[in-house]
Amino acid sequence: MRTLITTAFVSLDGVIEAPGGEADYRNTGWTFNDIEFDEAAYELKGREQGEASAMMMGRVSYQAFSPVWPTMTEEFAGYNAMPKYVVSTTLKEEDLVSNWGETTILRSLDDVAALKETEGGAIIVHGSAALNRSLSDAGLIDRYNLLVFPVLLGAGKRLFSATDKDKQNLKLVESESYSNGIQKMVFDVTR
Repeated sequence: MRTLITTAFVSLDGVIEAPGGEADYRNTGWTFNDIEFDEAAYELKGREQGEASAMMMGRVSYQAFSPVWPTMTEEFAGYNAMPKYVVSTTLKEEDLVSNWGETTILRSLDDVAALKETEGGAIIVHGSAALNRSLSDAGLIDRYNLLVFPVLLGAGKRLFSATDKDKQNLKLVESESYSNGIQKMVFDVTR
């Protein structure tokens, strides 16, 4: 069974929208605005490329990343080489870019659950606020790799839904604090 890992830059109040400036959002680029750069805080992001064997995202994130990430050959060499899965009911095969390697469209959470049952390594989920909320609500996420930024954004797309569901316990397996206030928190979902 494959492990499904969500990776996210998240504000202290749970917002994950447009951390690097990707969308038309009033606080776009909030991971870089007024937060001193500390290379050590991003070690997790580099490590993820070596630990994952595939990448998953929703349609909106795919359409934001696919024109840019394939051109970032040094920064995203690991991600660019691995298979990608896009979870979407509307994306068509002809909408996929041709320069980003093997990409498969999954049409449902049942397809995601079936993919998890196959052989292979970890699958890492990038961006994809709506997809992350759906995966979490369906109990399909196994680990959360979070970099929590010392900022309150007030509004924006959140990592977790407000759905009334049963409690889900997490086990902290790695954490670290950095000089710029960023907190690394890696949680395994306990079942």
